[in-house]
Amino acid sequence: MTPFGALHHVEVQVADLERAIPGWEWLLGELGYEPFQRWEGGRSWRLGATYIVVARAPREGSHDRRMPGLSHLAFHAGSAASVERLWRLAPSHGWTHLYTDRHPFAGGEGHYAAFIEDAERFKVELVATDAESVSAARLGAT
Repeated sequence: MTPFGALHHVEVQVADLERAIPGWEWLLGELGYEPFQRWEGGRSWRLGATYIVVARAPREGSHDRRMPGLSHLAFHAGSAASVERLWRLAPSHGWTHLYTDRHPFAGGEGHYAAFIEDAERFKVELVATDAESVSAARLGAT
């Protein structure tokens, strides 16, 4: 049974579906999501009871994560090594590094994460959730 209050799904509306899909497909696949639905105007990927939709927006415009609305999606990404691997590979899949000067602690001391952004400026945070590897990485960074 799915826990009460668990996230059911997130829908990301994009201006250019063909440009957006490859990056999201790669990232969500790396995070363990499986293809779920496919239709002319979008795609979805599922992990357990949660799914992520990337769909063509019905109206023109662009996304700005710094305006009122959704800022970013944050995913558990395993160990610090896993976060680093995704960080390294992201640019070859259409993602841009964010906060490179503060990586991997841009989220604050002790919060090991990689921040990336797709071509439509949707930000994703990949959070290391393996406490042992995060502590080791933090000690190595000092």
